[in-house]
Amino acid sequence: MDDSVKKDRPDKLPKLVAAGHDTRAYSAREAWQLLAIMSEFVEATERLNQVRPAVSIFGSARTPQDHPYFTLAERTSRLLSDAGFTVISGGGPGIMEAANRGAFFGSSPAVGLNIELPREQFGNTYQDISLSFRHFFARKVTFVRFATAYVVMPGGFGTLDELTEALTLVQTGKTRKMPIILVHEPFWRGLLGWFRERLVSEGMIDADDMDLVQVHNEPEQVVETIFRHYENRAFIPSPAERETFLNL
Repeated sequence: MDDSVKKDRPDKLPKLVAAGHDTRAYSAREAWQLLAIMSEFVEATERLNQVRPAVSIFGSARTPQDHPYFTLAERTSRLLSDAGFTVISGGGPGIMEAANRGAFFGSSPAVGLNIELPREQFGNTYQDISLSFRHFFARKVTFVRFATAYVVMPGGFGTLDELTEALTLVQTGKTRKMPIILVHEPFWRGLLGWFRERLVSEGMIDADDMDLVQVHNEPEQVVETIFRHYENRAFIPSPAERETFLNL
């Protein structure tokens, strides 16, 4: 940049300090915050390293207990639990509670990854292992790192965020290829149509990328698809896959 232009630009730092913004104090707080984030990863690793194979289930926090989606999620989770999969969900209400509840009364552990939010989130009582997160991205990494498959129930922005995160990580090879299963085809029909009509047709993704996701309506189909995927490979990540997880 030309020195004359630099001289004409206002120096904002003195104004911030004069307004009561102590940048050194803020930097110190940031450093301590990084340690707090690291502690979330450490605790998750220590407590979940032995839960594999596990399936992460995503879905809306706003689904009431008398809704068909709640029942569908609970049935799916119970079948997965009885088939030997630890079920990891969000620990909150709605679909998360349904997923935790199905696993809690099944044969394998129910894990809740709780997030501190101003509203909507409160812990359900169906958690054999309960973890609490302040940071969304640490929680999202935990969902991915310990999963053998992703089961995505109907949900809102948070569910779509988790779905596209999973698709991106598998597509780019940042995590191993695993089943990503959408449950209840009528709910997902419009989104999948948009993927094909816009993302594929305009070259934003490859046509083969649509094969990363499968759609089922019945819990039994979900369990069967996961077992079929692992017929000729181990549930436990290989040494190479473990190295990949370190670079999430």
